Amino acid sequence: MLNIGIIGATAYTSLELIKILLRHPEVKISFLGVRRTDHPKISDIFPSLQGQIELTCDSIQEKEVPDNLDVAFITLPPTVSMKYVPHFIQKGIKVIDFSADYRFQDSALYEKWYKARHTDSAGITKAVYGLPELFRDKIKNTQLTANPGCYTTATILALAPLLAKGLIEPDDIIVDAKSGVSGKGREAREDTHYCECNENTEAYAVGGHRHSPEIEHILSTKTSQPVSIQFVPHLIPMNRGILCTIYCNPKIRTGASALNDEAALNIYREFYQKEPFIRLRENNALPKTKDVSHTNFCDIAVKVTEKRIVLLSAIDNLIKGAAGQAVQNMNVMCGFKEEAGLK
Repeated sequence: MLNIGIIGATAYTSLELIKILLRHPEVKISFLGVRRTDHPKISDIFPSLQGQIELTCDSIQEKEVPDNLDVAFITLPPTVSMKYVPHFIQKGIKVIDFSADYRFQDSALYEKWYKARHTDSAGITKAVYGLPELFRDKIKNTQLTANPGCYTTATILALAPLLAKGLIEPDDIIVDAKSGVSGKGREAREDTHYCECNENTEAYAVGGHRHSPEIEHILSTKTSQPVSIQFVPHLIPMNRGILCTIYCNPKIRTGASALNDEAALNIYREFYQKEPFIRLRENNALPKTKDVSHTNFCDIAVKVTEKRIVLLSAIDNLIKGAAGQAVQNMNVMCGFKEEAGLK
């Protein structure tokens, strides 16, 4: 049994992570670290865990690292996480980081969007982007995995097959994305108060969302071409879930289109044929957030219209968009069955 630590154990994603790890056959949660100093039991913070795990949360300073850990999940915010990660790496502990601190191999791009100097130049160049469907071979051999964000996961998985085949214009992609309120995190803020977000749908961070350069960076790197998107996120009044509707221009048009639905779907079948957590929606069925809720699945559909190719993808932002994907990455890093704890 591997000993697991969670640093930042009070986040929504940490609750989901704990639930998954408790049913994982190969691991044991042995350390829960928090930045607060009152040493609460995790079951006091999350009463749903009573009777399942009664560990006390220990406060952790930047240089305090438990000696008995095999894997550490770091669920701290961007610009904070990189203060902790290097100390775990130096101890030989495998790290899966939930923040954006290690998702860009280009520190200048990170610093532009996160308005902070990156303090771990060695880590940012060695980290592997934790999307197993695209980077599994590299994840197998890394000590540090950068767990992707929720919008980025849903968008990249939907776009990768067509971009890889060169079938869509890479510089004219529109991503209309919608997220449940948990995507904004657990910290108290005015725009997530019940009276603000209930019975309301709104766009936010138009033209300035930090996931936009992450999506472009990863897709450009993976498909060896400059990719540019127009990304518009929306907050919708539900607890969890991501739905992305993506509009692409086909590169070749003959008559109505060079592709039809079946031909496009075959591209996705081939690209994702061995992926345990990708489900393709067929026969006019479309992805729904309720169908992926509390699962690690990403549901994808592709529709060819007269002028565009429309892609749709749905994930649970707390599972495939965070905790479930992190466990999937751990399974790959540690040589476990990839579905362990997730199905």
